[in-house]
Amino acid sequence: MLSAPPSRAYVDSVKSRVRFRHTPENNIWAAPGRDGQSGIGRTNGKRHVAPVPERRDQNQRQHFLTVIDVGSAKTCVLVAEVTDSGLLYRGHGATESRGSRWGVIVDLDKAAASIRNAVGQAEDVSGVSIQHALLGVSGADVCGVNSEGGLGLGWRSREITLEDIRLAAYTAKAIPLPADREILHVLPQEFIIDDQGGLHDPLGMMGMRLQVRVHVVTAGSSETRNVVTAVTRAGVHVGDTVFGPLACADAVLEADERELGVCLVDLGAGSTRLIVFHEGTVLHIATLPIGGDHFTSDLSVELCIPPVEAEKIKKLYGNATATLIPEANEVKVPSVGDRASHLIRQRMIGDILEPRVRELLEMVRDNLRHSGMLDVCFGGIVMSGGTSRMAGILAVANFVLGCTVRRSWPKPLEKMPSTLVEPEYATMIGMVLYGHRAAVSKRFHG
Repeated sequence: MLSAPPSRAYVDSVKSRVRFRHTPENNIWAAPGRDGQSGIGRTNGKRHVAPVPERRDQNQRQHFLTVIDVGSAKTCVLVAEVTDSGLLYRGHGATESRGSRWGVIVDLDKAAASIRNAVGQAEDVSGVSIQHALLGVSGADVCGVNSEGGLGLGWRSREITLEDIRLAAYTAKAIPLPADREILHVLPQEFIIDDQGGLHDPLGMMGMRLQVRVHVVTAGSSETRNVVTAVTRAGVHVGDTVFGPLACADAVLEADERELGVCLVDLGAGSTRLIVFHEGTVLHIATLPIGGDHFTSDLSVELCIPPVEAEKIKKLYGNATATLIPEANEVKVPSVGDRASHLIRQRMIGDILEPRVRELLEMVRDNLRHSGMLDVCFGGIVMSGGTSRMAGILAVANFVLGCTVRRSWPKPLEKMPSTLVEPEYATMIGMVLYGHRAAVSKRFHG
């Protein structure tokens, strides 16, 4: 039998019995400080974590779950408590992301400082000392490719074991990769036993040959490691990583949508991520190099105003369909330097945004069409992320994509503030749901 080291593919293949969904294998818990305090001291801007006894640390990891989502616009940290009745919100922190541009970290110290601030906020609210976390990865170069592999089980039919499933998945992920890329996930699509396909759980079945079709998700090695390094510099150990939109799907998609066929379009600040589900499995993942920051940049250049003011105007007065804006509406905009503010027609803002929105949605359509995925999205398109809140964007998406489109709202945790139940926090919430499912699966399967 082939010899291979334990890999993420093994865990991806033996996840919870529901559709063999991927779950990470590492610990992702946060440990409370002594006496319910944060256990954190800060000197000269550095974060010092008070040591926690190993046994107590392991015990606390079973009760608290922390996730960190480092985005282009904001850095979010969420702490949840694992109870018998489910997940309970304990606290969160959110700060402006610094040290990154278009989804790529360009200054580690500034990025680490943003993460440290968000972690500190979450610790103050939750009373939990954050030492371990699940980290979301949503780089501008994440993509996926379908692959398959398998192995013979012998001359006679025999029972399929977990080791057989692991080896089959290991062969499926053995694809040629450039030196600067690494595998994030290996997501099983279906298993095949002796030419009988469409199987989702082959454990215990009989056969002579086992094959598996998978979707391999890859990312740039340096980009991923830079994010991990920034989190480590902030004083937090990264237990595991997850592709952000994959976790986001746990918070915004319904089970029947995954079965019927749906595309989740996550409109981030630096990029737009696509993930297509069909029959409960992932068929396609892609990243497009346009996001909300590009809309802001267009407004900043065309209106000759600072990017910070352009972002505010985009959120307050932006509309992806210019004709929906009354012609008489006017908006006061600031000027650069010491020049006085002036009035412009609000429709001018729509005239700037609409072409860029159409360009992005046409890129989404073309990507899905060229990959053959547009024809399997019978459940339509689900839009997530802060940019999805722009007025008029759903109407443009319906027209360009030619299918039903809805804006997603994440499923809240118990006692979670209503201000977090918004599209821009869907990935953060989904990461908690994903991490909890992973931990339950790990305990169940040992």
